[in-house]
Amino acid sequence: MIERLQAIEKRYLELQDELMRPEVCADIKKITALNKEQASLKEAYDAYLEYKKVLASIDDAKEMLKDPELGELAKEEYDASIQRKEELEANLEILLLPKDPNDGKDVIVEIRGAAGGDEANIFAGDLYRMYCYYAEKQGWKVEEINAEEGTAGGYSQVEFRIKGDNVYSKMKYESGSHRVQRVPATESQGRIQTSTATVLVMPEVEDIDIEIKDSDLRIDVYCASGHGGQGVNTTPSAVRITHLPTNTVVTCQNQRSQIQNKAEAMQVLKARLYEAELERQDEELGKERRSKIGTGDRSEKIRTYNYPQNRVTDHRIGYSTMQLGRVMDGDLDDIIEALITEDQARKLKGE
Repeated sequence: MIERLQAIEKRYLELQDELMRPEVCADIKKITALNKEQASLKEAYDAYLEYKKVLASIDDAKEMLKDPELGELAKEEYDASIQRKEELEANLEILLLPKDPNDGKDVIVEIRGAAGGDEANIFAGDLYRMYCYYAEKQGWKVEEINAEEGTAGGYSQVEFRIKGDNVYSKMKYESGSHRVQRVPATESQGRIQTSTATVLVMPEVEDIDIEIKDSDLRIDVYCASGHGGQGVNTTPSAVRITHLPTNTVVTCQNQRSQIQNKAEAMQVLKARLYEAELERQDEELGKERRSKIGTGDRSEKIRTYNYPQNRVTDHRIGYSTMQLGRVMDGDLDDIIEALITEDQARKLKGE
């Protein structure tokens, strides 16, 4: 552990020196990359600095123990330093766990109404609002890419981007099937119905991550439907892109111009193809998905939102909270932190 921490300290200081060089300061792309790398090391670097100070305090306290007049005071300082050393070692073990290379990325999220007809679409809309509220609380920005509204409300499908710091590191746990149990607004007999909506969270892909040939694409344009204004709905601004080798279809109609919609659709297409490639690699290696908490598969039931009992249950870790209203208002921190903690615990055990 010490050798790895020394390597982190050395690299952090090297980056600090590089960032002060005039030629680097003049290169925006270079300085952005170096700042990002240094930021990824900062938590471990700071913890290691404190760890070294604590080790020095232990050595000083040991010397003080030899002095009869300082014995009691030295014993208190020694015990406190030993306790802090153990806390820091536990934290450093977590900080040194292998990082998911996608953790720092923005995400593209796709929510679809699944089983349950109109109620499933309404629930998909509820999940969309929940994630918008959560993003706002995190200081992230949400940009809607494409939305297909349900006939009774909500969405049969909605795609959106979330931009901010380390978005994927938290949102990656949301992929899967979400189940709702409640009395639908359309139910006249007061019967509880179970419906589902699926969530797919994909890291946003940079150009260097995946290459798409123009010859592999079929691009269709058409008039947008739904909200968007007169110009959007009467001119062929909506874009549908089909990736022929994989038959992956992406549509975008929320922007005002065909060029903007095409750019947005290409981002979604890249994210989907990247996600499919990661799945293929994991299958070849005989491993689960990047997160050890569940597989991230659409069909996997990950969470139930039970309205009559005011309960939300995450089935992957057996976590329940009786604060359904707060969760739907975006208070997801407790659930996601519990998932992160369990994920780290399993990794520490080598699972």
